[in-house]
Amino acid sequence: MRAGPTIVHFVEHGSGRPALILHGAGVDHREAEACFEPAFAGMEGIRRIYPDLPGMGRTAAEGIDSADDVVGVLLEFAERVAGDVPYLVAAHSAGAHFALGMAARQPARVAGLALICPLLPGIRDVPAHRVVAGPGNLGDETFREYFVVQTPEMLKRYEEFVVPGAELADEAAMERIGSRWELAPGAPFDAPALLVAGRLDATVGSAAALDLADRWFRATAAVLDDTGHALPHEKPDLLRALIEDWVGRIR
Repeated sequence: MRAGPTIVHFVEHGSGRPALILHGAGVDHREAEACFEPAFAGMEGIRRIYPDLPGMGRTAAEGIDSADDVVGVLLEFAERVAGDVPYLVAAHSAGAHFALGMAARQPARVAGLALICPLLPGIRDVPAHRVVAGPGNLGDETFREYFVVQTPEMLKRYEEFVVPGAELADEAAMERIGSRWELAPGAPFDAPALLVAGRLDATVGSAAALDLADRWFRATAAVLDDTGHALPHEKPDLLRALIEDWVGRIR
């Protein structure tokens, strides 16, 4: 049980309508920032807010014992940084689980959801990992299992934006939260949504994202070829186009 509000470390860029951008498991805001800042580049009127999730980066997880606790922290954080303005939420991987929890608990506050390679209930048909570019022997094992585009450029991104956050992760807290991972389902999301998956995503696949899109009336769904779970790194131009369309639909 938390003794008081969790202090959430974050960085932000721009001004205007708030957009909370959530990273995946075992990293921190730096990976999301590196992937989504180019996607939002040139868009006026969007204030991009990148928090460190509890137990990762510089946000502690004391007293946080479940995914539901994390959602509670994020809703409190959103209230502090966004006030009464409905905000956007974009998320990668496990961050999408918490984004869905936020929308389920406070649907009127979330103006749009963009879920990239989302970790969702009902994962199925996950493909085998396959390298599509590069020699296949660069970097460490985590890099080789994460990226399907294994070029020196991607290795540099991994070392600059993924590794530093991974070194700060509180493994015990992540395991504790993961042991109570389920969240109560909400009603189908009825604001503009975007679901993007990698055809070669050997972590979460693409089928669950398409299943969710079928249940959301206002969802755009895309499955991108020749990319995996590191899609935001590997397909930045396509991600930017999809994010731009999503923001336009919200506006």
